[in-house]
Amino acid sequence: MRRWLVLAAGTLAVFGALGLARFGYSVVLPAMQAGLSLDNTGAGMLATANLAGYLALSAVGGALAARFGPRVVIALGLAVAGGGMCLTGTADGFATAALWRCLTGLGSGAANVAVMGMWAGWFPPHRRGLASGIAVTGSSLALITAGPLVPRIIASFGATGWRVSWYVFGAATLVIALLCLMVIRSGHPAEGVNLGTAYGAPSPAPAGGLRWGLVYRSGAVWHLGLVYIAFGFSYIIYMTFFVKRLVAEGGYSREAAGSLFMAMGWASLVCGLLWGAVSDRIGRRGALVIVSLIHTVSFALFALLPTPAGFTASAILFGISAWSIPAIMAAACGDILGPRLAPAALGFITLFLGVGQVLGPAVAGAMADGAGSFAPAFLLAAAVAFLGALGAATLRPAPLSPREEGAP
Repeated sequence: MRRWLVLAAGTLAVFGALGLARFGYSVVLPAMQAGLSLDNTGAGMLATANLAGYLALSAVGGALAARFGPRVVIALGLAVAGGGMCLTGTADGFATAALWRCLTGLGSGAANVAVMGMWAGWFPPHRRGLASGIAVTGSSLALITAGPLVPRIIASFGATGWRVSWYVFGAATLVIALLCLMVIRSGHPAEGVNLGTAYGAPSPAPAGGLRWGLVYRSGAVWHLGLVYIAFGFSYIIYMTFFVKRLVAEGGYSREAAGSLFMAMGWASLVCGLLWGAVSDRIGRRGALVIVSLIHTVSFALFALLPTPAGFTASAILFGISAWSIPAIMAAACGDILGPRLAPAALGFITLFLGVGQVLGPAVAGAMADGAGSFAPAFLLAAAVAFLGALGAATLRPAPLSPREEGAP
């Protein structure tokens, strides 16, 4: 029973750390961009600032979780992210907005990597994909919530609505931080869980302690990281400028764009659960290839078929596969290195993800300003997603690690 409570808390942590802190930006962006007089390049750079902060803390967050356990890292990370969102609402220009978006990213990186790395300690190998898949639905819940909520806030508060939206996001995340601090504990052996062993806390572990070099010397881990770059670069373009393209180029009102954003969230609600279970059944490689190809089609449709039918088909396709790659990656790290080093491995490959995410919005925003349309940027996202599919196809299936000493 305890593991499911922890899984619920972890799902809420993802809701705050990624769903509100990162993806909420897409819904707030049109009003925030107008309020701060930003062009598309500036809007992309704000997303890049957030993701640069995420990149800076992702590897450290994984290492800290591997050494001390996830509880404090998750709670502190969420507290920093929540504070950063509240401060974003006070921004008076690009520089201060970038600073607070970066601070938000720092907290998000620590919290999310710690959350996604802990399932190797709470769940056995054949359930890791499933557990990771449930956790990433936190992002889906955020899309479902923010899609209709932000337009209503903006309609009620007018020019200051985007600021109020950030205050609401930040306050919710601070509440979740407190909840995680209360719920997440080390497991009890009677429940089949021993997070002390799984995360390297004091335990009857080998005298040599954690063998960090296994993470950085693993060719399989590096290969996963390269596939993760393609995902990070392509999907963040889609998520950052989704609402902006609908409003600025698709003839959508903010309310209509928010409704489609919410529909994408509903479609994505089961994607992590679905693809995590699929990866448990057919292997991580096959699942990664299929999902990357679905993303390729989704992004291409968004660029090439700018009609309600095209936008809707794109949103649904992305929704049914949206958060599956992070879930599969988290499970794959546990497969390769076992539960003790899974958080550190996930933190390491998240550096690759972060590089792609940092580059994506800045490149896409500049392309949109240069071309007068976001279509070329979404085509670029489709091409990079296809490269990710090719990279995933060359992964070697990883046998379960012999270092499963902490798995239940």
